Amino acid sequence: MKMTSDQRKQLAATALGKRKAEVIITNGTIVNVHSKEHIKGKDIAITLGAIAYIGDCEHLIGDETKIIDAKGKFITPGLIDGHMHVESTMLSVTEFAKAAIKQGTTAVFMDPHEIANVFGLEGVRWMHEEGQQLPLRVFTTVPSCVPATETLEDAGAELLPEHIKEALNWEKVAGLGEVMNFPGVVHGDDKMTKEIEATIQAGKTVTGHIPAEDPKMLQAYVASGVTSCHETVTRKQALEKLRLGLHVMIREGSAWQDVEQLAPIITEDQMPTENLSLITDDVYPQTLTEQGHLNHVVRKAIKEGIDPTTAIQLATINAANYFNYGDTLGSIAPGKWADILIVDQLEEMKPSTVIIEGEVIYDEESYQVTFPTYTYPSKAKNSVHLNRSLQAKDFHATTTTTSSVTVNVIEALENNARTAKATANLTVHDGVIQSDQENDIIHLSCIDRHHQSEQISNAFVKGFQFKSGAVASTVAHDSHNLLVMGVNKEDMAIAANKLSELGGGMIVVNNGRILAEVPLPIAGLMSDQPLERVVQQVKALDQAWKELGCPMNAPFMTFSLIALPVIPSIRITNRGIADVDTFELIPLEISKQR
Repeated sequence: MKMTSDQRKQLAATALGKRKAEVIITNGTIVNVHSKEHIKGKDIAITLGAIAYIGDCEHLIGDETKIIDAKGKFITPGLIDGHMHVESTMLSVTEFAKAAIKQGTTAVFMDPHEIANVFGLEGVRWMHEEGQQLPLRVFTTVPSCVPATETLEDAGAELLPEHIKEALNWEKVAGLGEVMNFPGVVHGDDKMTKEIEATIQAGKTVTGHIPAEDPKMLQAYVASGVTSCHETVTRKQALEKLRLGLHVMIREGSAWQDVEQLAPIITEDQMPTENLSLITDDVYPQTLTEQGHLNHVVRKAIKEGIDPTTAIQLATINAANYFNYGDTLGSIAPGKWADILIVDQLEEMKPSTVIIEGEVIYDEESYQVTFPTYTYPSKAKNSVHLNRSLQAKDFHATTTTTSSVTVNVIEALENNARTAKATANLTVHDGVIQSDQENDIIHLSCIDRHHQSEQISNAFVKGFQFKSGAVASTVAHDSHNLLVMGVNKEDMAIAANKLSELGGGMIVVNNGRILAEVPLPIAGLMSDQPLERVVQQVKALDQAWKELGCPMNAPFMTFSLIALPVIPSIRITNRGIADVDTFELIPLEISKQR
């Protein structure tokens, strides 16, 4: 990744005219993200995959020089996503790269903490190795919180400080993945302290996740050594974090969409933008094919009033600088790798040509290179471990109350990673608490799928507006246990058992019939199928959710976070109901009426 001294000598020789360029890009308008200028009439000379000279390059054209005519279009740096989870796309790293490069993404900093929660450091290595053979630049941040919490849930694996130290030495590992256990960080948890210190000692970046608004907790978190946050959802939060020196990552994924709320810190508050970047975090396949990847986020930022060149800065040089790669990535300047887009209109950010390390990877709607194949070991496709088939009665929430009971209810919020605390008074029949479909309160269960413990927690959820049927998913952040929800418990059992048979995935069942399924056999998180096939399956899944009555945008992504006990306010895990505000398990029942 870093250039050798000999490579830099060759760049200097080209700049001085002592060596001919290998590639020259001409006849375009260069978007300079350092000066925020649009520069016409200058060529770009490329040697050994890097930019050697910008200006009149006529004298650098040799017999072997390849000329790329930009045809009057804009020339921008390739887009860099500073925080994303490949697993959320449901695709392998290779299939994700095929979807992202043609949208202008030339580098990603992935946090593979989903697979880490299933297979530990071994799973992280699989994805990291797959990424290193691709034209897309894939950097890894080592998952910091596996499991996300020590006391609220059970994952399939654990990463310890010694694992973090080992992975930090891998090539193209850029730092520590989002530090989600913020209570552990601020209260001096030994594991968190050692992971952060190891990262700092390695000279790498500690990325963060702090949704808490308590100013004392926030400042304690910043003082711990964490340097960024992508869980910023309000203008007030963004301003406070910027003033404390945090790098604020503005997220726009398939379900969690924060650009509209945060754009005013630039357009109205006139905050300096060097410590801001645009990221995707979580996107699903339909978004990749129908809207784009990071280029979609740039478009959204421009739509919200951010100057196009500033928006491009937020998706290029700012991300590179944050991870200490600004010396070789993120802009069009001498000494930088030639990761370049040719774009008709900045407002659209739809590239006609994508160049990575001086090589044309995508041009005029087709790839110019062949993507290698990566084969996951058979172990990767054996991650759902249940002792037996599940039955409808396994999803009973039982009580000793004879008539009715007040319970805690998890309320899902559309397009929001957070949940709200709710309560409901529910009737009891034969010791089993009943759902209240009329008031949108339905059954929710989380089953340990890693250890064959037969541990099942049962609760209630609202916000999805189901009229019938059930859904299930082994994508259940972050421990990725088996999550099941529905009106009909027989359908819940069918859904859960079918996913066990498939090796994981997502499924919708109604009246005993499977409406749609997305098999995700790699760790129960990712498909082994091509992008086009996965998109078809996900579209069918989306439609099936609608048939059950759910009107939400990206409902299965919202559902997948119902088990994440590091984002407020209330969640379900295999151990029970988690109150994220207090970081403790709470009972289903609040009070009893006899």
